[in-house]
Amino acid sequence: MPATPSEHFDVLIIGAGLSGIDAGWHLARYAPEKRFVILEGRERVGGTWDLFRYPGIRSDSDMLTMGYSFRPWTQPKTISDGDDIRRYIEDTAREAGLMERIRFRHRVVRADWSSAEARWTIEAVRRDDCGREETVVFSAGFVVGCAGYYRYDEGYTPEFAGRERFAGAIVHPQRWPEDLDYAGKRVVVIGSGATAVTLVPAMAKTAAHVTMLQRSPTWIVSRPERDPVASALRRVLPAKPAFLVARWLNTLMQQWGYRMSRRRPERMRRFLLDRVREHLGPDYDVDKHFTPRYDPWDQRMCLVPDADLFEAIRAGRASVETDTIEGFTEQGIRLASGRELPADVVVTATGLVMQLLGGARVAVDGRPVDFSKTLTYKGVMFAGVPNLVSVFGYINASWTLKADLVCRFVCRLLAHMDETGAAAATPRPRADEAAVASFVEHFTPGYMQRSIAQWPKQGAAAPWRANQSYFADLRALRFGPIEDGVLELSKRAPAAAVGEAESAAA
Repeated sequence: MPATPSEHFDVLIIGAGLSGIDAGWHLARYAPEKRFVILEGRERVGGTWDLFRYPGIRSDSDMLTMGYSFRPWTQPKTISDGDDIRRYIEDTAREAGLMERIRFRHRVVRADWSSAEARWTIEAVRRDDCGREETVVFSAGFVVGCAGYYRYDEGYTPEFAGRERFAGAIVHPQRWPEDLDYAGKRVVVIGSGATAVTLVPAMAKTAAHVTMLQRSPTWIVSRPERDPVASALRRVLPAKPAFLVARWLNTLMQQWGYRMSRRRPERMRRFLLDRVREHLGPDYDVDKHFTPRYDPWDQRMCLVPDADLFEAIRAGRASVETDTIEGFTEQGIRLASGRELPADVVVTATGLVMQLLGGARVAVDGRPVDFSKTLTYKGVMFAGVPNLVSVFGYINASWTLKADLVCRFVCRLLAHMDETGAAAATPRPRADEAAVASFVEHFTPGYMQRSIAQWPKQGAAAPWRANQSYFADLRALRFGPIEDGVLELSKRAPAAAVGEAESAAA
């Protein structure tokens, strides 16, 4: 059993990244009477945008929709650099008075719910300046998970034969060495996702040559680094109205593009490939290197600003190889085709390791929660688990669009619980409610397929669905009723809650 809590809060937020600061701002604004704390495992705010330091790190969607709804993004670049995004998050936290609420170097490892007390007990490992660690314990009536969806301490790297023979440097983008010198050197970037298409043109500015080595192509689309519509709106409207109009226009375009991809994939394929051919010219082998085997949005589409990847290829500073790896050699990588790619530096942009709630273990009344056997409630809570919300954004649009809706839902739920005198809010499935789909449907990237079996499941109908539609979530989370006949409000959370949920999802 955990030790006696040293501090008590109404709400505890896990993570001080983009979503954690979003949650803190909403609580401070809409639930000012609530005492809350933010536990952050790192030394600074920013989450992803503080962790990743590889060359060219930038947003993979526009900042008009990835920025906060309550704080306009005013930088000229809407496809923005990682440092600018981290400063934006930090400035938001400072202006909202959240910095003094953040406990840095606190990594949450366990959360235990007590129905008798209607509270969570949270264990965290606190690290001091010398690297020494100790366990600290808090309690809270409500927990909001804003720790993202992947492990911060480990990326995914496949086993490559002969790796130990390679004489050069091998690095993963999630652990980028500050002293890595690649100027004038031959670089091979393994991968074709968002990280790879960012790294290649950035490194090609100073490297001798950069090769993007991919097993299969990814859908890639170019957009202007500076949004022309947003720039025009700023010239005729004040900052806040200009931002909101541009945000809504971009949200509509994102949702329209996704729907068109699902309904008319062949038309979207032609449109995207025609744009690639415009950038690379008629003689480039687009069929081999830029035509994926899957339909648009079966995996996340990669965004490149001002066609920088295509420009680097046309200039001869970068190239693409589509092949599989047989193994490493002393001088580079041997491909299944028999060719050898010479390299001084190899970057394994091979993906992430997914995890829920920052890897914290969760138990209800002493019984461990197996999230793979629970149903998701509106994509934000879990069947049979009281007073716990987790932020998981969209795979087809900006993360913050969903985070904003989740944070408003939390504030609405807390206010309703206060009005009704409820101490616990627990999603309750019917006895015949069964799992019919994984947490994210029709989405096939490797990092998702490797881990999705460990995540909650979806039921057949609302509210047991995790929507990938901003407008469906807007109705459900922003304007839908709190008491919907499914979310059970009680003064004491019923015991053995998780057992029922596991039976329903099995």
